[in-house]
Amino acid sequence: MATLPDKDKLLKNFSRCSNWEEKYLYIIELGARLPELAQADHKPENIIQGCQSQVWIVMHQQPDGVITLEGDSDAAIVKGLIAIVFILYQQMTSQDIVAFDVRPWFEKLELAQHLTPSRSQGLEAMIRAIRTKSANLS
Repeated sequence: MATLPDKDKLLKNFSRCSNWEEKYLYIIELGARLPELAQADHKPENIIQGCQSQVWIVMHQQPDGVITLEGDSDAAIVKGLIAIVFILYQQMTSQDIVAFDVRPWFEKLELAQHLTPSRSQGLEAMIRAIRTKSANLS
C-alpha cells in the first residue's frame, strides 16, 4: 500500500492538479491509501458526530508521545479528507495537535471554498474531535 505524503508533498501534489476535478480525484486517491480500519474499530465511540457520512477515527499515543491516527468513512471523498487531516497531524504529540492550526493549510489547499457546506462541517467536526481527544491525553 502506498504511504501518505508529508505536508509539503501534499501541497506540491495539490498545486500540480490543473483543476478541481483532478484535485477531487487526488483526494479520493489519498483516501484509498489509508490503511484499512479494523472492523472492531467501527464502533459507536469512534464515530465522529457532526459528519453527514459515517466517519470513524481512532487515536493511539505511542510511548514517545507521538499520536497515531486511524480512520475510515463510507464516502470516498470524506475518506480522502480524513487522509489530509492525518497528513497534517503526522508525527505530532497531543500537545502539538492542540497547538497546531490546520486552517492555514486548508487555505493553501483551497479546500474550504471547494467543499460543500456539509463536508466543511464534517471536516471541522473531525478536527474538533481529534483536538479534544488530544487535549484529554496531554
